[in-house]
Amino acid sequence: MKNDSRQAHWDNVYASKRENEVSWFQESPAPSLALIAEIGATPNSAIIDIGGGASRLVDRLIEQGFCDVTVLDLSAAALETAQARLGERASRAHWLVADATTWEPSRAYDIWHDRAAFHFLTEERDRAGYIARLKQGLKTGGHAILATFALDGPEKCSGLPVMRYDAARLAQTLGAGFKLLQSRANDHATPWGSHQSFQFSVFQRVA
Repeated sequence: MKNDSRQAHWDNVYASKRENEVSWFQESPAPSLALIAEIGATPNSAIIDIGGGASRLVDRLIEQGFCDVTVLDLSAAALETAQARLGERASRAHWLVADATTWEPSRAYDIWHDRAAFHFLTEERDRAGYIARLKQGLKTGGHAILATFALDGPEKCSGLPVMRYDAARLAQTLGAGFKLLQSRANDHATPWGSHQSFQFSVFQRVA
């Protein structure tokens, strides 16, 4: 899918549905918060949430005192939903409307978090573009938390095909420069009660 088509798709999703009317909605992003704590994040850690959309992770990070949080998403409508929810607190985060496969990072982060964005990249060129940005945008020694549908997870989401991974397949896809530290399964309950199988993997950027 071309970048402009991808952006139009997600803008339409977020313009036509409330945040709790999409399958990936989480009232509390507990798995992500647990991993961020486990890798030793501090309030000064620079965190970027790739494909963060209207996720409530930014809310919880702000509540926990994190002062350098960036949310990047292809959809301006998604980010506007999150900003409206946060109100005045939205000024305590940075917001980027960009495609993670073509965006040029202006800085490097301590933590790169991605829940359910990477698995939409079904074309090799898009995955290569994303990984190139990951290498540019993550400090050496920094951590990447990547959550995707597991091997037994859905084959489609929001009408789009996805790639499914386990930790080994994801490590192979990322290639040299990333050390797999841990992975865990996650059973996500959608707002309407169905279940989706995810995997969360944590990598460290190495020289």
